[in-house]
Amino acid sequence: QVQLVESGGGLVQPGGSLTLSCVASGISFNINAMGWYRQAPGKARELVATFTGSGDIYYADSVKGRFTISRGSAKNTRLLQMNSLEPEDTALYYCSVKIGLQFYWGQGTQVTVSS
Repeated sequence: QVQLVESGGGLVQPGGSLTLSCVASGISFNINAMGWYRQAPGKARELVATFTGSGDIYYADSVKGRFTISRGSAKNTRLLQMNSLEPEDTALYYCSVKIGLQFYWGQGTQVTVSS
C-alpha cells in the first residue's frame, strides 16, 4: 500500500525559510513523478513544484527563485526548500506521487507565514 508522509511545516515569519520532507513507502521501485502541491483556505489545490516522469523539474511561477525541490538521500524522498516565504505561501502542503495514471497523496503539512 502506497503511503506518503510529509513533515517540516510550521509557523514562520515573512522572509523566513522552511524545508518540507516527504517519504513515500510501499513502492518497490524508484519514483520519478513526485512533487508538492498546496491548498490555501478557500482556494483550489495548486501544483508548487515537482519532478516529472521524465525527471525534469517544474515550478509554479509564484515560487520560482524562492523554492527548490530536490531528491532526498533515501529512496522515494523529496525535499522542498522554501526561502523568502510570504504570507501568500500560507497553505496546507501535500506531497504526491503519480504511478501510471494514479495519483497518491499524503495528509499534508501546514505552513503558516505570519508576523
